[in-house]
Amino acid sequence: MSSEAHAHRHAHGSHDFVMPRWPEAVDVFDTTLRDGSQQEGLSLTVDDKLRVAEQLDHLGVAYIEGGWPGANPKDDEFFARAPSELHLATSTLVAFGSTRRANARADKDETLRKLVEADTSAVCIVAKSWDRHVIDALRTDLDEAVAMVADSVEFLRRADKRVFLDAEHFFDGYRHNPEFALRVLRAAEEAGAETLVLCDTNGGTLPHDVATTVLEVGDHTGVQIGIHCHNDTGCAVANTLAAVGAGATQVQGCINGYGERAGNADLAAAIPDLTLKLSVRTLPPERLERLTAVSHHIAELVNVALSPQQPYVGTSVFAHKGGLHASAVARRRDLYEHVPPDLVGNGMRVVVSEMAGRSTLAMKATELGLDLDGEVLGRVLDELKRLEHEGYHFEVADGSLELLLRRAGGWEPDFFKVESFRVITDHGTVAGSGSITTEATVKVHVGGDRVVATAEGNGPVNALDAVLRRAIGPYFPALGRIHLTDYRVRVLDTGLGTGAVTRVLVDTSDDEHTWTTIGVSENIIEASWQALYDSIVLGLVKSS
Repeated sequence: MSSEAHAHRHAHGSHDFVMPRWPEAVDVFDTTLRDGSQQEGLSLTVDDKLRVAEQLDHLGVAYIEGGWPGANPKDDEFFARAPSELHLATSTLVAFGSTRRANARADKDETLRKLVEADTSAVCIVAKSWDRHVIDALRTDLDEAVAMVADSVEFLRRADKRVFLDAEHFFDGYRHNPEFALRVLRAAEEAGAETLVLCDTNGGTLPHDVATTVLEVGDHTGVQIGIHCHNDTGCAVANTLAAVGAGATQVQGCINGYGERAGNADLAAAIPDLTLKLSVRTLPPERLERLTAVSHHIAELVNVALSPQQPYVGTSVFAHKGGLHASAVARRRDLYEHVPPDLVGNGMRVVVSEMAGRSTLAMKATELGLDLDGEVLGRVLDELKRLEHEGYHFEVADGSLELLLRRAGGWEPDFFKVESFRVITDHGTVAGSGSITTEATVKVHVGGDRVVATAEGNGPVNALDAVLRRAIGPYFPALGRIHLTDYRVRVLDTGLGTGAVTRVLVDTSDDEHTWTTIGVSENIIEASWQALYDSIVLGLVKSS
């Protein structure tokens, strides 16, 4: 078929439209440790990579791509340590590399040798399947590019490796020169590759083209087809589903959608889409409910904050705000929830703001195990509206809202009483260079004891946190498990300059929970103290 004929056929669809044929199951292949780590601002130590792999195995993905042995010392160390330190129960570790170099022998190729030495049972190699890349990037001819694939797969198969082929830029290549793109796949299959992965490397293909291409490729191969999509059009997950409906049974992507540019297909969305919406098995039974916890754990390990709006696993995706909305959810949750959140390990939350009605507050109180009557809820609602008018924002400060509701029911914290606190910042010189020292002093009453403590920090908030922990820590060992994870400041009245009101939010977590507390004041230290105090008090409530 000529390229012109193929372009016409592809544009009009070589297959008549058919309903997707969903397979019974797919293999989930996570590439966070290789492709995902190319995301701007994401940097993993070897220890980080080992911990991420443990979490992916806990989730139950079929394959974990660990990195590219020989590409850098970090990946070399990872594969050296993995056999003794990584004990996988459900996942297979995969080493990634490329085909041999042009005009070289496979048995003399350093990249292929490193793949064998990585000592994984499976390897994934990338090959050019777009003729333009062969000519302009590899600077060789198409016959040599096909031979590079065949030789490399044969070499790895002789080394007793399972081989997956990532056909790079496949969808672009198939549009431009389908004969060559299919020759690459055929060479890999005939040499013993067990999976041919079609890669939308530039992320520019749309779902209908993905489905058409996968269907057509399926007419030319007898081995497993995989799909690897990037998200440059926002369609990576949709493209993945389209490919599965057209015959792909290996799904590649990254947990939380990590990756360069716009990222890879987000497995935290693709997995539940396939399993919950399409009845395609993706994980071992009962593992799907671990998805949210694993997603958040990995986000902490890679130090990239998870979006609250992340599908299925975000903190806001099952949150309900507004009186009428919350009232409807109280009667039938499926009116506003497309799946029960517990299926993916998430939970329903009632978000309270000045928009709330009594029913919303009542739901929040019930969620917290508090029994508040209508009169009390009315007072809380009035107080909530007053405070939000002053600059508080309880929608994002669930911890401070919980304390507000608890106090409305007559509860008062009795862990400790603060008599006073003071913060001093000195600017001096040490060894001829300027230095800033911040010191905080707090006086508190714990039980029958009066405690006075002093501590230094790298700023006022850090010093206050340190001194409060020093003062009450000996009385409350659980405080050692309570950690501040984020601190944010917003100026509310910018027109007032340095006299503006500031809003401070503090995120805190322990072994099981995460909560946010708030403080508002014209004095940033006072606002910070309010948020810090609430964060510690609520932490002690949760640990008691």
